[in-house]
Amino acid sequence: MSEAKTFFQLSGRGYAAATLSNATLLVIDAQEEYRSGVVRLPGLEAAMLQIGRLLEAARAAGTPVVHVRHLGVPGGLFDPQGNRGQFLQEVAPLENETVVGKSLPNAFANTGLAARLEELGHLDLIVCGFMSHSSVSSTVRAAKDYGYRCTLVDDACATRDLPSAQGVISADTVHRAEMTVMADNFATVTFCDNLV
Repeated sequence: MSEAKTFFQLSGRGYAAATLSNATLLVIDAQEEYRSGVVRLPGLEAAMLQIGRLLEAARAAGTPVVHVRHLGVPGGLFDPQGNRGQFLQEVAPLENETVVGKSLPNAFANTGLAARLEELGHLDLIVCGFMSHSSVSSTVRAAKDYGYRCTLVDDACATRDLPSAQGVISADTVHRAEMTVMADNFATVTFCDNLV
């Protein structure tokens, strides 16, 4: 049996990780729901520290930053009027940074994200945020359709335990599987230390 290879390797279409000097930083759904709401993520604090490092380095380098905010249902998940829908204070946008609201996992769906990224003019996106298997994955997949090259920051993303017919799948297993799938054909996956 031959050695397993990614689709990027098989097709010859892989690419190196972006740098903060030639990309836009895209921070997805860094919101209180994941810390104090019903969708608490076990890896949130560690990932949030890495997002903070990316933001600090991006701001120092003059890298454009776009924050995506999930707009949920008033009184429910990601309540846009309540605390759970607000940005995590530690990684909240600055006044001059773009904020895009979304109502679906894919941040390009029915939002102004594509137009804003086109204005910013970078082919490369550095992506981080929550959750690895949902909004992060959906947005990275869509970004490929729009012609963007994504660099996905593994340790600046997190997810949660998921139920299955065979029992609970741990957040770590879900995250590892999603990063592996993304690295196959959708993004170059790297770690924060390689970017800051």
